[in-house]
Amino acid sequence: MSKYVVKQYQESDYGNWNSFIGQAKNATFLFHRDFMDYHKDRFQDNSLVILDGNRWVAVVPANRVGNSIHSHQGLTYGGLVYNEKLNLSSVVSIFKSILSFLNGNKIEKLILKTTPSIYHQKPAEELLYALFLAEAQLTRRDTLSVIDLAREFSFSKIRKRGIQKGIKLGLIIKEETDFESFWNEILIPNLAQRHNAKPVHSLKEITRLKRNFPKNIRQFNVYSEGKIVAGTTVFETETVAHCQYISKFEKEQNLGSLDFLYDYLIHKVFAEKRFFDFGVSNEAQGKKLNEGLSYWKESFGASTIIHDFYEVGTVNYSKLENVFI
Repeated sequence: MSKYVVKQYQESDYGNWNSFIGQAKNATFLFHRDFMDYHKDRFQDNSLVILDGNRWVAVVPANRVGNSIHSHQGLTYGGLVYNEKLNLSSVVSIFKSILSFLNGNKIEKLILKTTPSIYHQKPAEELLYALFLAEAQLTRRDTLSVIDLAREFSFSKIRKRGIQKGIKLGLIIKEETDFESFWNEILIPNLAQRHNAKPVHSLKEITRLKRNFPKNIRQFNVYSEGKIVAGTTVFETETVAHCQYISKFEKEQNLGSLDFLYDYLIHKVFAEKRFFDFGVSNEAQGKKLNEGLSYWKESFGASTIIHDFYEVGTVNYSKLENVFI
């Protein structure tokens, strides 16, 4: 019989959850309840807490859809979050306990998105081995364009020309605490015109999140002759500066605004971070690659990190019963 007890998260667990996230080796501020709950009206929360006696040892940020539990669909990444004291065999046992608990509660499938390795404070890929043992199916694979800031990298000639153009035109970069001008004048019009889409976060939502996480969510705008022409919203974690939104709206002009902006961010603002993450260039569940977008990111010196998504039947808990020798 497993020593681990799995239970569903309750609102009364708010303080313990956040305390646990604060010391887990593969957590970021996205797993804090003040981030997860900003859109709780859109998702049926079904996050899980795993206990060893009275001690919290792991959590799963999650929501329910029918007879399936998903890594929380309002988050970019997720999976099993745990502290550094757990060894590999413990994580395997915990994953078995999770599948068994879900199966006993008539949940047929667990659909997990992993947390890319760059976001780990320490190596934390034990879950991948547990998924392998449980014969989970890889259902999606995204590609992140990432610069390892601890190693030598270089911008392409075209990026360098863009930077020089921005300097020549006298572009100005400002870090702002207000998102209104970027959202309303750049991001929303650009997404509507180019992709017939809207930002994932409304202006009200990103403003609320900034208020809750002022050090983690940062906005940088580029101005030409006093008018905003480009910007980026950065989600900053302990190890990574991640570009959540990247947008310019220069009409027919080519001001070099994004080249100028990213040179500043990469070499000055976030130079001491371990990684700079431009995010994904994929569509269609990872089956399509936006080649131009991927090339643009790589021209700053970025290369590829993989972000995987898995599906496993909860009945497969039995496959983890006799794995230790």
